[in-house]
Amino acid sequence: MPTISFIVNGTRRSVDVRDPEQPLLYALRNTIGLTGPKFGCGLGQCGACTVLLDKTPLRSCITPLSAVAGKSITTIEGLGTPDKPHPVQAAFIAEQAAQCGYCANGMVMTSAALLASNPTPSETEIKDALSANLCRCGTHVRIVRAVMRASGRTPA
Repeated sequence: MPTISFIVNGTRRSVDVRDPEQPLLYALRNTIGLTGPKFGCGLGQCGACTVLLDKTPLRSCITPLSAVAGKSITTIEGLGTPDKPHPVQAAFIAEQAAQCGYCANGMVMTSAALLASNPTPSETEIKDALSANLCRCGTHVRIVRAVMRASGRTPA
């Protein structure tokens, strides 16, 4: 059985796989036990499974495990801790930006990547960055306010 090694949240992990083309999401959730990334659509269209690959948002449900060999993955569990949440996580809590919470993983991970590359995005830039992440509950206004708060700007 082949073994694929990669770094997850700063720790090197090796996963024995029968099929190296298995989605990264399955290894993260079922083998490693990280349940932050969610299975939403399985087609890379909703964003619930988003992780960061070397600080770039990546849909883990359509990314083969073989594609991340030797690379660095960050999941929502690796962004912050309950005692010291990432600024985006803290802002989502402050703005009550999650209703059902299913989209929260993808929204937080995409927002963290946006702020890492653009620390003070405009409201339009935030909306553009999050446009491919679906939220069934319609908390988009609170999500945008949370990202603005995380950027240090006062939400409108």
